[in-house]
Amino acid sequence: MSAARPRRRAAKSAPRRRRSPAQIATGSYEKIALVLQGGGALGAYQAGVYEALEEAGLRPDWFAGVSIGAINAAILAGNAPERRVERLRTFWDTISLPAGPFGGSLPWINQLIESVPFGGPGSAGIPFGAALEEARLAWLGATSAVGALLQGQQGFFQSRALSPFLFRDGSAAATSFYDVAPLRQTLERLVDFDRINDGATRLSVGAVNVRTGNVVYFDSREQPLGPEHVIASGALPPAFPAVEIDGEHYWDGGVVSNTPLQYVLSDTPRADTLALQVDLWSARGELPRSILDVLERQKDIQYSSRTRLGTDTMERLQKLRSALRELIERAGADAVPAVLLDHLQPWICDRVYNVIHLIYRSKPHEEPYKDYAFGPVAMRDHWQSGLDDMRRTLAHVEYFDPPSREQTVVTHDVHRDEFVPRRER
Repeated sequence: MSAARPRRRAAKSAPRRRRSPAQIATGSYEKIALVLQGGGALGAYQAGVYEALEEAGLRPDWFAGVSIGAINAAILAGNAPERRVERLRTFWDTISLPAGPFGGSLPWINQLIESVPFGGPGSAGIPFGAALEEARLAWLGATSAVGALLQGQQGFFQSRALSPFLFRDGSAAATSFYDVAPLRQTLERLVDFDRINDGATRLSVGAVNVRTGNVVYFDSREQPLGPEHVIASGALPPAFPAVEIDGEHYWDGGVVSNTPLQYVLSDTPRADTLALQVDLWSARGELPRSILDVLERQKDIQYSSRTRLGTDTMERLQKLRSALRELIERAGADAVPAVLLDHLQPWICDRVYNVIHLIYRSKPHEEPYKDYAFGPVAMRDHWQSGLDDMRRTLAHVEYFDPPSREQTVVTHDVHRDEFVPRRER
């Protein structure tokens, strides 16, 4: 008996283990959303982010995306969790190869250049190794971008035999440079739309109505979704044709708003929400020093879609809703006229929101064509960057704690090179 007592006392005094991000998320939030921005070839970064989430056992129940983010989201929502990373890998391995006569293999010169890691392991003895590595990566990016322009990408899009300038009949051939029939086949092969429409996991994809110019979200909670809804979300003009759905035509959601975060945060009925926002374009950047820098910076700003403005606006609205609820509680419901209370009811809310925001950071060798440089080397690099960034984020378990009911909203701006939250509230 006496020998057992110290063991019992030691067990009672042992420190309680900190919960993991997955345990915090599943135990603290009613909704866990993965929010994916558009950005073409940069979308492999999002695949790496999801791989890290899967490693940690943190599985979102809602995937929302625009353009390439919509394609990634559909693959994730349309597969069982244990198959998601494999399906993402299949998709990105497929589309990183050029279409056309060189579709079976990369041009031999690129294979040769890929095999010489000037700046990698074992290159320390090579003079100017780092500079040569940058030149190598720049060459691979440029040639893969040219290949995409001239031929397209396997399983994604292919160039049309005839120029659209030869037609004026409103057809797909007259209004776009590429045919996206390969993408439909890829989606039908890699995505189980029955699983999505059965409600196992929610999927929302953003597009723009060509006739009205308004953003529309196709949401599996509201309607059955198919390949056409995902293709519409990525139908960036003039490269790709508008997609007709129920008599209306749609373009890429990034034409108006490249980030579906506002849609997720405005969802009703409101619920305690963890939103993992993965952006592919950084609104912040250095002053351009050349015309290529100007083109790249312009694209970064255009497609970043002012994510921070959206989270700031959401914070102000949510604090207003919380203050309104507290005011009515203190005054008493009887002190507010019934008609006015009915009008205010949609604004009364005590839900909390945590936005963890990751942003892909461009590499020095990348140029304005980085979003259509689909080569295998760039794809693997983007994927690894997303994997590393999300692993670092998961190491900060405190980021996943929900804010208090008084605080209502917290935003963590996570950057790879300066890994601290820019703003916490």
